[in-house]
Amino acid sequence: MAGMPEGTPCWVDAMFTDLEGAKKFYGDVLGWTFGESQSEHGNYTQAYSDGKAVAAVVPPMPGQEVQSAWCLYFASPDVNATAEKIKAAGGELIMKPMEVGPFGSMCLAKEPSGSVFGIWQAGQHVGFEKQNEAGCFVWAEVFTRDVDKADAFLPKVFPYTPQRMEMGDGPGAEMDFKVFSLGSGNPVLGRMKMGEEFPPEIPPYIQVYFAVQDCDAAVEKVKAHGGKLHFGPMDSPFGRFAAVTDPQGAAFAVIDLGKTEGEMPPLKDD
Repeated sequence: MAGMPEGTPCWVDAMFTDLEGAKKFYGDVLGWTFGESQSEHGNYTQAYSDGKAVAAVVPPMPGQEVQSAWCLYFASPDVNATAEKIKAAGGELIMKPMEVGPFGSMCLAKEPSGSVFGIWQAGQHVGFEKQNEAGCFVWAEVFTRDVDKADAFLPKVFPYTPQRMEMGDGPGAEMDFKVFSLGSGNPVLGRMKMGEEFPPEIPPYIQVYFAVQDCDAAVEKVKAHGGKLHFGPMDSPFGRFAAVTDPQGAAFAVIDLGKTEGEMPPLKDD
């Protein structure tokens, strides 16, 4: 089955020691429902928004100790070819390409500055069945301290056009932010430089944004379940958003796309 265009964020999943706790948390915060666990694939469990697949959760393998984190997958027409590009560009393969039954093929990798991501070659499972609505994936950003390594790596692996966001002289003028697009006018990924506000023990990561109907209400639900608020809620030209972690430590962001404020900052070709 044909997948999404190469380099498109196409899926997210996360590993949770307390799978039932994660289902309860995201069921309340994002309105997800969950399918049956696939025992033949490590109890991989898809999450749904209005009956459409939007993410998945999975428990660790027996004896495996992991820090819960959301993993973003990028579409590829050939996972083996993309894996070679990753290595040639200085990245590291964490999990070599493998078939996942009839659903597709995948690998896991780390870009040179340290953030982890996945590659997905579609079979029966193409990826998100729904996006850009409440309860669904809407955006992602690579958070890294070594922006030069990440900026050089990404266009070597995916057919991206990089642009720098011009922040002007107002608040956030010091922010170092790039946007990577597929073709003209199709931004698919952001890159943010991690500043001193990030404790040194926090490694580079990819921040996944989920849309919500009310950012402030979602934050209150996060806190009520034992999650933490790290930034925001803050108004922006893209929506009102906040950065949080769930009770098991997985970081993500929530954004109300309908509540925008200010003008979109211009993008300048890199």
